[in-house]
This record gives sequence, structure tokens and C-alpha cells, in this order.
Amino acid sequence: MENNSKTIAVRYCSKTKAGNTRRIAEAIAKGAGVKAVSIADEDKLTEYADILFLGGAPYANIMDPELRGYAENLPSEKIGKVVLFTTSNWSRRTVRALRKILTEKGIAVVEEYFYAHMLSIDAKLKEAESFAEKYI
Repeated sequence: MENNSKTIAVRYCSKTKAGNTRRIAEAIAKGAGVKAVSIADEDKLTEYADILFLGGAPYANIMDPELRGYAENLPSEKIGKVVLFTTSNWSRRTVRALRKILTEKGIAVVEEYFYAHMLSIDAKLKEAESFAEKYI
């Protein structure tokens, strides 16, 4: 997926019927001009990405094991840098845990991340699009 000569990918883990993280991932993807892909549909990154937007939410206050496994198995040679995003009622543990996993693998992670409270998803969709546009 090419956009402005940068290869962009958006991957997410969303487990609820409301699909809060999926909806934010799709808004980020819209802003980046690409398609958001669930890690349930693509269990590993297959092509190089200059920028990988990666996100999920905590479930029972911990990161989803599927998202953890995805991050742990990301090949550092296929990623320029990662931009994180999360949705939850209050916790940003997923961002902190992903940042730790990825930086320990030698993958660059942008300091800024996108957060949307689970009760304000609709209000955050345009902001998520704009957030992505800053990185492309």
C-alpha cells in the first residue's frame, strides 16, 4: 500500500461487538489512504511498511494475547516505525505494553499515540483521520 511514496499499513485487534478499535483503525486508515486489516485476518505482516499503525484495547485490564503475539512476532526488518493507538475506558496499558515489546525488538515507536475513550468513539473518528495524516 503506497501513499506519498511511503508504504503505510494499519493493523488492529478488536474483540467487542461495538468494534471500537476497528472503527478507530478504519478512521486512521482513511486518513492514511489505506485499508485497515484485523490481525485476526492477517496474523503476520507480510510486506514492508515505512509506517505501521498498530492498535488494540485492554481486555480485563490486560493486552489481548493475540495482539501480544502479533507484536512479539513482528519482523523488525519489515518496519520503518510504528505509530500506536488504543481505545478503552481509561487504561493506556496496551500502548505501554506494545511500546515495550516493540522497542525491545529494536523497532522504532513514535512517542505520540492516539487514544479514544470507549464512550467517545464517534466524536474521535475525524480526529483519528487527522492523526494519521500527520504521519504520511
